[in-house]
Amino acid sequence: MIVARTIAEIRQVVADARRGGASVGLVPTMGTLHEGHLSLIDAARAKCDFVVVSIFVNPTQFGPGEDYEQYPRVLDADQAACRARGVAAVFAPDAAEMYPPGHATSVHVAGLTDGLCGAHRPGHFDGVCTVVAKLFNIVGADVAYFGAKDYQQALAVRRMARDLDMPIRVELCPIVREADGLAMSTRNARLNDEERRQATALSKSLRLADERIRAGNRRSAEILAEMRDMLAREAPLGKVDYVEIVDPDCLESVEVIQGAVVAALAVRFHSARLIDNMLLEGAGADGV
Repeated sequence: MIVARTIAEIRQVVADARRGGASVGLVPTMGTLHEGHLSLIDAARAKCDFVVVSIFVNPTQFGPGEDYEQYPRVLDADQAACRARGVAAVFAPDAAEMYPPGHATSVHVAGLTDGLCGAHRPGHFDGVCTVVAKLFNIVGADVAYFGAKDYQQALAVRRMARDLDMPIRVELCPIVREADGLAMSTRNARLNDEERRQATALSKSLRLADERIRAGNRRSAEILAEMRDMLAREAPLGKVDYVEIVDPDCLESVEVIQGAVVAALAVRFHSARLIDNMLLEGAGADGV
């Protein structure tokens, strides 16, 4: 496995693979890899000849007072995990490599980034889309793989790639969950024991929405009220940022459920902000 620390290095590595006729897959990450990330690597390896994993804690997607400095960085362990999973190359630049002095350009995707997490983390998705646009241009992959836990992010990246005519396909892969239903996240490790126990209320509330829709309730307001009641009862240490039922394509709120919707939520505990979502159908539902 090749480890590249500069843009020039990873471009050369990918160019060499291209000369051999390889298709290239990219898995963008901020490191501290868990089974959710590894599932993206597996998906990429199943379809692409040459898989690149980027490991970069992107400063521009963290707002004031957020956990950029505290975000875990375990590059040696991440490299070992990538090597064991058959990754061809890791791209692990530092911040100065990605944002040299004088960097003054950012990417904004209007509409899709206004609500949900965008309403609570101003500028977050501009930072995400900017760094992903740079990674797409640097690596030049055929396909990029994103996890559905960050559903809004994936939709924004997909729209960016389409609107800017980037020659890359964005694949959305299913959420990977712990045995008790909690969506896997790097930030889960920062929960204390009681927060971790209460955090299962996020996925429970999503399953509650699934049950209500399956039973024929089509009124979002009633379902959302029950979800909020469950969160208040079972996760009193958490502060709800939002609980929403939205259109899966445009992320606008849905009042009367007539087809597929996404139930999405974000809850802040003292030590971590957690997000989760589920795709819900009127006649049945599956986790996104």
